[in-house]
Amino acid sequence: MGILIYGFINSAILALLAMGFNLTFGISGVANFAYGAIYVFTGFLVWILINSFALGYWISVLISLCLAFLVGVFIFYAVIRRIKGMALSEVIATFGVGIAGMELFRYFGFIGSKYGLPPIFGGNVSIGHVTVDLQRIMIGVMAVLLTLFVYLFTRHTKIGLAFRAIAQDERTALTFGINSDKTVALSMGFGSALGAASAILILPLGNITVEGGYDVLLNALAVCIVGGLGSSVGIMVASGLIGYAQTATAFFLETHWMMLVSLIAIAMILTVKPSGLFSQQKELEERV
Repeated sequence: MGILIYGFINSAILALLAMGFNLTFGISGVANFAYGAIYVFTGFLVWILINSFALGYWISVLISLCLAFLVGVFIFYAVIRRIKGMALSEVIATFGVGIAGMELFRYFGFIGSKYGLPPIFGGNVSIGHVTVDLQRIMIGVMAVLLTLFVYLFTRHTKIGLAFRAIAQDERTALTFGINSDKTVALSMGFGSALGAASAILILPLGNITVEGGYDVLLNALAVCIVGGLGSSVGIMVASGLIGYAQTATAFFLETHWMMLVSLIAIAMILTVKPSGLFSQQKELEERV
């Protein structure tokens, strides 16, 4: 029962981590390797606003989400726009921006165990004979709600439909008057904001560390690569597979082996089906 419950929660955490990364790549084809840095940036920013500026929790969260959105837009216009279409250059550039951002926090002394965010809900509940804290329950609920929000947003709003149009055929979208650069910049912003939302939900479970940004990026990559970059269904399935595998590994072995599961999953899927489990578009491109 413990593996079933905590496996679901771990799967929800992975889905939250991968959601923003997948949204950006699925629309723009840009793999935002600064994603982990934005996650860490959000955590430290909320902490600073609460503890140094004495702002309320929800005001700090709102400011952090807005700034994370603006950071994503800024990265596009300052970096991606100049090298758009050169995949390797995009990866190197965004990864460099991410490393610089995370190490900047280390330079200014944001190290140690004193940095953390308060839980949205305190207390525990018992499910069967398993005790689960309310923050983890909140993560499971929000993963479902955010997935539903992204689904409805991309299908029933003007911006969301523009996202899908660019993702399906950029040239045709341009003929209908959709501004490609503006749409991709918005996708970078929305993806960053989703990453920030995941940080606000997940970071109360532990401390905020610079190294956490690298773990977030690796887990997001593992889920997206296994499920298929750009595939929403693939993200859900891959989150479940990797989430339960990590939980079982922690239960039967030790927790420090959990990250190895993500690395093994990446190696296996790249060997067997490089396009991912559900990315039929990429598989067709590979055949061509």
